[in-house]
Amino acid sequence: MLTAVSSNIKAQTRTISGTVTTSNKPLSGVTISQEGSDEVTTTSENGTYTLQVSAENPILLFRHPDYSEERIKANNQKVINISLKENVKGIEEVILNAGYYKVRDKERTGSIAKVSAKDIENQPVNNVLSAIQGRISGVSVTQNSGMPGGGFNIQIRGKNSLRTTANSGVDGNMPLYVVDGVSIGGDLPSKFSGTVLPGSIINPLNSIPVNNIESIEVLKDADATAIYGSRGASGVILVTTKKGKGTGVGITFNSSYGISRSMIGLEMMNTEQYVAMRKQAFANSGVSTYPATAYDINGTWDINRYTNWSDRLLGNTANFSDVSLSIKGGSATTHFLISYGHNEQTTVFGNDFGYKKNNITANISHRSKDNRFSLNFSNMLGFQKNNIPNLDLTRQALVIAPNAPALYNSDGSLNWEKNTFTNPVAAFGSTYNNDNFQIISSMNLSYELFKGIDLRLNSGFNYQVMDESSLIPHTVNNPSFGMTPAFSQASKNHLDKLSFTLEPQMSWKFKSDRHAVEALLGATYQQDLGRQNGMRGVGFESNILITNIGAAQTKTVYDQIDTAYRYGAFFGRVNYRFNDRYILNVTGRRDGSSRFGPNNKFANFGAVGVAWLFSEESWLKDLSWLSFGKLRASWGTSGSDNIGDYQYLDTYTASTLQYNGITGLVPSKLNNPDFSWEKTVKLESALEMAFFDNRLNLSTAFYRNRSSNQLIGYQLPAITGFSSVLANLPATVENRGWEIELGGFPVRTKTFRWDSSFNLSIPKNKLLSFPGLEGSTYSNAYVVGESTSIVKLYQLQGIDPATGKYIFTDFNGDGKIASPDDNRVVENIGVRYFGGWNNTFQYKNWDFSFLFQFVKQKNRNYNYLMPAPGSMNNLPVEALNVWSADNPTGTYMPYQTAANPLLSLFQSSTASVSDASFIRLKNVQLGFNIPLQSSMVDNVRIYLQGQNLVTVTKYFGLDPEFTPLPGFLPPLRTFVLGTQINF
Repeated sequence: MLTAVSSNIKAQTRTISGTVTTSNKPLSGVTISQEGSDEVTTTSENGTYTLQVSAENPILLFRHPDYSEERIKANNQKVINISLKENVKGIEEVILNAGYYKVRDKERTGSIAKVSAKDIENQPVNNVLSAIQGRISGVSVTQNSGMPGGGFNIQIRGKNSLRTTANSGVDGNMPLYVVDGVSIGGDLPSKFSGTVLPGSIINPLNSIPVNNIESIEVLKDADATAIYGSRGASGVILVTTKKGKGTGVGITFNSSYGISRSMIGLEMMNTEQYVAMRKQAFANSGVSTYPATAYDINGTWDINRYTNWSDRLLGNTANFSDVSLSIKGGSATTHFLISYGHNEQTTVFGNDFGYKKNNITANISHRSKDNRFSLNFSNMLGFQKNNIPNLDLTRQALVIAPNAPALYNSDGSLNWEKNTFTNPVAAFGSTYNNDNFQIISSMNLSYELFKGIDLRLNSGFNYQVMDESSLIPHTVNNPSFGMTPAFSQASKNHLDKLSFTLEPQMSWKFKSDRHAVEALLGATYQQDLGRQNGMRGVGFESNILITNIGAAQTKTVYDQIDTAYRYGAFFGRVNYRFNDRYILNVTGRRDGSSRFGPNNKFANFGAVGVAWLFSEESWLKDLSWLSFGKLRASWGTSGSDNIGDYQYLDTYTASTLQYNGITGLVPSKLNNPDFSWEKTVKLESALEMAFFDNRLNLSTAFYRNRSSNQLIGYQLPAITGFSSVLANLPATVENRGWEIELGGFPVRTKTFRWDSSFNLSIPKNKLLSFPGLEGSTYSNAYVVGESTSIVKLYQLQGIDPATGKYIFTDFNGDGKIASPDDNRVVENIGVRYFGGWNNTFQYKNWDFSFLFQFVKQKNRNYNYLMPAPGSMNNLPVEALNVWSADNPTGTYMPYQTAANPLLSLFQSSTASVSDASFIRLKNVQLGFNIPLQSSMVDNVRIYLQGQNLVTVTKYFGLDPEFTPLPGFLPPLRTFVLGTQINF
């Protein structure tokens, strides 16, 4: 009987196969199942599937989160090919990663912004932070330099902390970076790169290939960040990498090549203008016979020669190339992805300088057939090698006289023009090298213990090794100085950091007709171990030995520093939903940190978030024009322990000097065992709405963050031997603002689609209180009631027609302008508002997109560091606007060759700050998909991209995008041609 039954079942079972496409392209990740059956399969990378069905006329369900569901009756068909239409995905269908849990955008009570892979992949950037500029409200991202491998300044809803790298060595406003659940720390502290990478900053996301990123979520308010406790005080950036999908095996190959050029926003004087300036300067100084050192106009150099040094030194074409290969696929329960990427970028300085990056990524995910057990393992290896000049020549390129001699002699050797010319490219013999290796590994386990109760374990580690060197051979100097390899110098630094994290968790879910509860309880243990050592050598028998410090005549060994940081926490979350329209979210965390003394190691943080989905109310649900509506609000606290290790202890460093052959110790830091955690109280309210079947989405949010108990240096008398000691100052900083996001699809037909989004952020930063400010050294940097990004300036009134000299306002009336009380003009060099406008067009197999970024701000201009007009330095053409009786509105004093004591006041006056607002065409992309009827190649996509194409600004300087000093290379303009092939 069993045999007969088995034969009957086999007779009723048959196989159906086919291909799922969308817009003539294969679609992977589509789930196909038979209605009323447990049989399920997933389309492969080329869109194909095979499914066993067990009925005569089965009904097949085709599901994909981004496409409309299709229900097909199979009848007697053996092959079913189908094309899915893309969903109009509303706010209620977007899934967001909140770190320890996931939440539908519809049900979130906090502020979480998301940028997906389609917006950031294939962009010609080395760091994904460049790709999100202008795309997220409340998140200000500025690139510090156009040199590859550098850093970024990123602020999420403003500056909460007064602690900066300049005043404490640690930036207290740095967000937390988390990659696939693993915290990867902050910027790497480079030791020798300060002259070429502003602030010696190397961003930890440099090692992650942009094409491997699935999405980026930014957590901003208390409700979203409180579950991270002290680590989320300045916001959290979650990076999720791509994972394997579908069944079978799919291969993707991506290759792109591009060119980059520098963007210098200054027009410098030509030879005629420059020579006229120099001659006028000598005439104004009463000098009729040019001195022997005035090579530019005394006949030593050709007075008619002209070189555009900005173009000559900074105008080389930098090359950009990126190649990646990924293999992914699997079965119905197991998926994998393996990828390799190689990226190279040269510099605009030429001379074979360049940056190289190699990445190997592998991940595997498995889920049991009963869906009770799941495992996700991810491993990412990054290799970076940066070889760049030891000095950024941007400033030198601007000030060299336009009639300066040629760089090279006819035989190719450096031209020193009979010792009258300091050859700038001699600096290229001095190099900075940085080799960086990073491993980010994570493993996530989940098991459904009982229905609705899951146990999880998140674990991971991050290991980074950085070796950097600075080589300065004697050949960078003029041969006439008589230097030999005995003057050559070499410095090396080694840094390695190991961080591992364990996070056990338990979650519970319950749902009835009107009630839904989600609870999460977990713990975190993190340990960071660091080691740093370095050495310096001076004097070599030959420069061939310069890389071997052991061959140096004089050797200096720096401190061998070992650090350990331990962090532990308990956290919990309870989310309650009533009638799917009233939502309450409560999160809390108790943190412990080894960076505080025994009395203050622990602190509590938490938040409450509420939301009302008013569009679900019966009296609004039937409105045809309202698709979605939600009011939400949150309040909570977070803190910060981002102060560096061992700050509460007395510390010592090894002296570089010896006494009687004995090396001593030098006190480096005073102890303070009583300082405690900074505290930030965050408040937010927001309105989110969607109209006309989700064709138009609007989100408006107001936030207010107040940070107190500021951890910063407390001023000490000089007799102590220390300028300050770390302490909690009773200062309060407030950041408040508005964020507006508007998006939708104005046009969507079968063949044409237009998506558009706009975001605007209006931040306002203010120092609410600072007791004792007036009597401290911080009185020169801060003013109560003003922004913490102010500068104090002298008031430039103009030029005295009687003397032809600058006039400054004498505020205290003592007749001395250099008095500190006279710099009373307060200028905010922060951002007033910023945002972006993004548009994407699709027509059949064509796609076109562009992104505008805009910023309203004031900043330091070129007057801040401009050499004295009339000296042997070239100037922008704006410096031709000199005061005279015929030009009484001139900006600059008459040219002089002698030292001008008023120059430093001018550089610190209102003339050095001006409007630095700009609108930039940040990114443009044109692509075409070539559908191929081939058994091997599914489709080919060709694309052309441009980055930083056009900037509209009135800024007087190199580039309006902020850099720490206006003397570093600005971001580059890049054009890239690429192709993507799917097998």
